[in-house]
Amino acid sequence: MSQTLELTKELIARPSVTPDDKGCQALLSARLEPFGFKTENMRFEEVDNIWLRRGTESPVFCFAGHTDVVPTGGVTKWDSDPFTPTIRDGMLYGRGTADMKGSVAAMTIACERFVKDYPNHKGSIAFLITSDEEGPATDGTVKVIETLEARDEKIDWCLVGEPSSTNTIGDIIKNGRRGSLGCELKIIGKQGHVAYPQLAKNPIHLAAPFIAEITTEEWDQGNDFFPPTSFQISNINSGTGATNVIPADLDMVFNFRFSTELTEKDIQQRVEAMLDKHDLNYEISWNLSGLPFLTAEGNLVSAAVSAIKKVTGTEAELSTSGGTSDGRFIAPTGAQVLELGPINATIHQINECVKVDDLDTLEEIYYQMLKNLLL
Repeated sequence: MSQTLELTKELIARPSVTPDDKGCQALLSARLEPFGFKTENMRFEEVDNIWLRRGTESPVFCFAGHTDVVPTGGVTKWDSDPFTPTIRDGMLYGRGTADMKGSVAAMTIACERFVKDYPNHKGSIAFLITSDEEGPATDGTVKVIETLEARDEKIDWCLVGEPSSTNTIGDIIKNGRRGSLGCELKIIGKQGHVAYPQLAKNPIHLAAPFIAEITTEEWDQGNDFFPPTSFQISNINSGTGATNVIPADLDMVFNFRFSTELTEKDIQQRVEAMLDKHDLNYEISWNLSGLPFLTAEGNLVSAAVSAIKKVTGTEAELSTSGGTSDGRFIAPTGAQVLELGPINATIHQINECVKVDDLDTLEEIYYQMLKNLLL
């Protein structure tokens, strides 16, 4: 059994459903401290985080990841216990195999190898590990970054181990992510009897022209790295349940995934201008989950592309597709940020799994990246 597989299994066996770390971070510290890493535990509210660093000089190469996992869903629907790592037909099954305990294990073993082979490497190696990535993400990476920034401790290159690959390990590198802007909107009408509409104001009818406009609006055309900004309504609710009552208001929840062509202020202003245009009485609340970020080129991109080519022969594709990640908290500091990890086909699903061989391949890619950047 390879060291990467062994460590992945140890991590999976700890049922660290967000935000409970279940000792995963202590396990990582115990492994890395003998190799010269200093551990700084950073607990905020109920969330455990660790900042591990070897060296005091720049440049700083940081592996970022999370030890928390999403809930398993119905355990009886799994073919084996989700927290009992199980190998079948060359696949390792268990919650967190792909998202992202396999990556965390590969990072750890790659560092152990690298430091053993090159103890006098330049710069510093760091780990930023949280147990709050799958949860609200309010007391995890964002708080660690705030702490580091307050003492002017900078990350130059950050590799996030999110499962980026699609068909083969390393075929896709995420070199950016779209921003995410959510909104809760209340259209205020006046309740009444359906037989006397002149005495009421139906918020559903009032909102209909606005909904038609906002769902057909072209927000931008994207650019070379980002697709056009997308808009989706996820929930609409109105009515009392009675068939003869005009409702008093309508509640709507929607989300924008936006490119670097727009700012969150641009979107907010355009939406509120539409609401005013349709003469609606409304209450609105915005929630910015993350700004778009992009690492278009640089040493980190070159190191990743070169490592993947050497290890797998694959010409990696750069992509900004998908949801958000904790990279959104790190990129604004000026760091180059990439996401590179296992195949993402089963993440958050029943019977989550990775190819056993992919774990060692990923570890070797990480090892070659360290060589490319710190030698």
